[in-house]
Amino acid sequence: MAETFGTGEFLYSHVPDWEKLPDGMAFKECPGVAVDSRDNVYVLTRGEHPIIVFDKDGNFIRTFGEGHFSEDRTHGLYIAHDDSLLVADDGIHTIQKFGPEGDKLMEIGEKNHPAPAWSGQPFNRPTSAAIMPSNGDVYVSDGYGNRRIVHFDKEGKCIKTWGQYGSTPGRFVLPHAIVLDSEGRLYVADRNSARIQIFDQEGNLLDQWSNMIMPWGMSITDDDVIWVCGSSPHWWLRNGEYPEYKDQLFMRFKSNGHVQQVWSIPLGDIGTNKDKPDVSRLKPGEAVGVHCIAQDSKGNLYVGDIYGERAQKFVPITTRPQGRPEGASVEGPQ
Repeated sequence: MAETFGTGEFLYSHVPDWEKLPDGMAFKECPGVAVDSRDNVYVLTRGEHPIIVFDKDGNFIRTFGEGHFSEDRTHGLYIAHDDSLLVADDGIHTIQKFGPEGDKLMEIGEKNHPAPAWSGQPFNRPTSAAIMPSNGDVYVSDGYGNRRIVHFDKEGKCIKTWGQYGSTPGRFVLPHAIVLDSEGRLYVADRNSARIQIFDQEGNLLDQWSNMIMPWGMSITDDDVIWVCGSSPHWWLRNGEYPEYKDQLFMRFKSNGHVQQVWSIPLGDIGTNKDKPDVSRLKPGEAVGVHCIAQDSKGNLYVGDIYGERAQKFVPITTRPQGRPEGASVEGPQ
């Protein structure tokens, strides 16, 4: 029986072994996932085959990107209106653009040459990127090193940058993911300050949603439904040590900030060394370090995590048995 998660109106069923990988191929860390206009699923992994593509039924289609990325620091995957893809790699400090068949179209940034931290020059460990449908402009969250947003035209020419380190509105502690809605507004997941900030295309702050989960990954649907995955807020680096995960959370927003869903999946057990995770301990539906989330046209969710080394599928439950179970109390448990 499939594992079920969520509460009340919002229930999801985990789909075990949804992906049909060729013999000998496996997911590694999965920092990115995206769904194209035909509901094909693209999984970004930190392994031998960087991008693995499946059809809507989970059948393997192809891989691509071999030889183009760092070994273990690909970070974000974004699919555009024309099914082209942007891949952020904070290991080699580039944003690369590919066609849906895997042909490389553009590269922004100087490979293996990071800009000086805080300089405002691109890039120093970028985390994510998004494309404006109307003109092809690219917006990048230049995350770990520069803590700002960089705006390029469709040819990769830098137009402007904005933001700097800080927790006040318009600044960033760590811009970790970025998406664009149908009106051209930019949503930036400022992970380590547990908020999402919203900007116009010129970099003017429009709003911020604060005191929420730590937003690790973010995606947006054609009708401007925003999905966020992450964990509950906590300190990040203290006395030279990083914290352990407490939970694995999902939130769904309308573009005005109205929260539609909050639910979670269990935190898995991978042993004591996250650098060498024992993924054989994981149960279906568990995760450790959810990093990305995407939704297809049927409402199915795809979630990738880092230390669990897998991308999982969750299907919304739309029908339920009628009536109460025999013997159930009308008032509920006491």
